[in-house]
Amino acid sequence: MRIDVLTLFPEMCEGVFSTSILGKARDKGIVSLNAVNFRDFSGNKHNTVDDTPYGGGGGMVLKPDPIFAAVEHVLGIPPVTAESLKEDNSVVEAEAQVKPRIILMCPQGKTYNQKIAEELAKEQHLIFICGHYEGYDERIREHLVTDELSIGDYVLTGGELPALTVIDSVVRLQPGALGNETSAITDSFSTGLLEYPHYTRPAEFRGWKVPDMLLSGHHANIELWRREQALQRTLERRPDLLETAELTAKDQKTLEALKQQEQA
Repeated sequence: MRIDVLTLFPEMCEGVFSTSILGKARDKGIVSLNAVNFRDFSGNKHNTVDDTPYGGGGGMVLKPDPIFAAVEHVLGIPPVTAESLKEDNSVVEAEAQVKPRIILMCPQGKTYNQKIAEELAKEQHLIFICGHYEGYDERIREHLVTDELSIGDYVLTGGELPALTVIDSVVRLQPGALGNETSAITDSFSTGLLEYPHYTRPAEFRGWKVPDMLLSGHHANIELWRREQALQRTLERRPDLLETAELTAKDQKTLEALKQQEQA
């Protein structure tokens, strides 16, 4: 997988790209992670990438030309000129051949979740655009990006932290990225439920003991216990997830019993 991040602050990305799971995946050749400063494609002597909005109003708006030029550079498409636009449709044809997912991080985007992470993890090439200032020129949305994503209903200074959040969740799903290949499968949200509680040594700490079931060595019963705990935790903390989770008849019975316990 190849991931490119278009940003005004590449140093923010490089620090994350070189550490922990992302750094290991990069070193193993599982993923290529690149930060591209789109200010380098401003095309003017002052290297400006923003301007005042037409129609008035506060704030500055990111210009379309440096971002289009940066994406075309990443895709290996020759620089677009007025003459080339008149002559043929090569830019559109080249973009159609490559078919990367070009993702705009913005508050208006679709709310990001694990299902989208699993979808993006199947792609070969992702390009993230990280904005600043008041917003993006609308032509970037209309004619360049394929997806708009938001990580929540709050405002951040720029798109770098949201993009890095998405990238981390996508890369860890790549085969070989995690030391334990079952970790990503059993994570919270991957199964549609919150994850069951975990324990490790010592078996007793300050008087708090590990549940007897986990010490029993009976793997089938342990799996049943874990499933029940996941259902209980989801019911208590995120009942909304149960509306879309894939539940068996036994799960439904367990939930009914848990609800009755709550009401008792």
